[in-house]
Amino acid sequence: MTLPRPRIQLRSATPALNPRHPLVVAVGALVIAAAVGFALAAAAGAGPAEVIDALIEGTVGSPFAVGTSMNSAAVLMLVAVGFTIAYRAGLVNVGGEGQICLGGIGATAVGVSLPASTPVSLGLPLALAAAILAGATWASIAAWLRVRRGTSEIITTLLLNFVGLALVVLMVHEPSLLRQPMTSSETLPQSESLSPAAHLPLLGLSKNPATIALIAAVVLAVIVGIMLRNSAIGLRLRSVGLSPTASARLGIPVDRTSFLGLTAAGGFSGLAGGLLVTTAPFVLAEGFSSGFGFSGLVVGLLARGSMTAVAGVSLLFGFLVSGGINLQLAAGVPSSTITVVQSVLILLIAGTAWWTTTARRSRTPDEPDADDPSTTRSTDVEVPA
Repeated sequence: MTLPRPRIQLRSATPALNPRHPLVVAVGALVIAAAVGFALAAAAGAGPAEVIDALIEGTVGSPFAVGTSMNSAAVLMLVAVGFTIAYRAGLVNVGGEGQICLGGIGATAVGVSLPASTPVSLGLPLALAAAILAGATWASIAAWLRVRRGTSEIITTLLLNFVGLALVVLMVHEPSLLRQPMTSSETLPQSESLSPAAHLPLLGLSKNPATIALIAAVVLAVIVGIMLRNSAIGLRLRSVGLSPTASARLGIPVDRTSFLGLTAAGGFSGLAGGLLVTTAPFVLAEGFSSGFGFSGLVVGLLARGSMTAVAGVSLLFGFLVSGGINLQLAAGVPSSTITVVQSVLILLIAGTAWWTTTARRSRTPDEPDADDPSTTRSTDVEVPA
């Protein structure tokens, strides 16, 4: 008589690679966007090797390039941190550009009014506080419309960008506002130079224009990351983002939490604008925001709520922004190519968001989660009796 062979289940330690995994989607989006960038560069007459050399030279080719990239990364990091706060509450802040503009206006208004004898320890905090307040106030308009009228914050924050950009133009062209005194018809439409009391200190690196902005941005990112993970505020934001109805039944003030989440995002973007004008050349001018608001949005989308990812992607994009300038100078490729690449990233990430978020809903209850690292693959092995 032959006994049936027992069957045992062995677990494989290697998880299955799921194409829906956020990391896979992000890498795929980066590859496609890079391919688009190389294609545009080729159309402009530059080969891949020439483009890569120009980007490297413009990002890490000199201490000045490194410092400029670090300053850009700080601005992007702050915008992305604010975006993450709002996103945790289920809101999408597309208004980083306009909030940067209002932050720059607020910091400039204070910076040009400070007496020359004001110490930096007082003047700089006042200018940056004005930037935070201006950005938060600007975002609160969209937050109020969202909470009281149910208006989509995506639409309102997007439209407020154009108003913010127009306000900068008005401020630097109108002599009765912030425009510098005109000494001739060739005087540039920009503000007066900020008082030395509102100048952001340098890091002190040799031939490097990097300021303390990057250190401040990293510290704030760490604080916000801890708050979102380990505080009651972070729990409320997450609860409201997952289910406003269930949150209301649990006694969480949904409207107030949503309002504060989007307003805080505006405050961080406003601070980014303040850092831009308190860094050389210390003036408010047209186009000073340079698309940082939209780039910060891309950083926030790619980071997917991780502050570590926010810091890493911000550094990557900060160096890309600086490299884009040299791309035009050295390779003859328009610097706007970088903007096109970032726009492609936005479209790809937004277009695949539903695919990654519906992965769990489409599985049966007994089907394992391939995105979970603890999930393992089973294998049947026959053992002779």
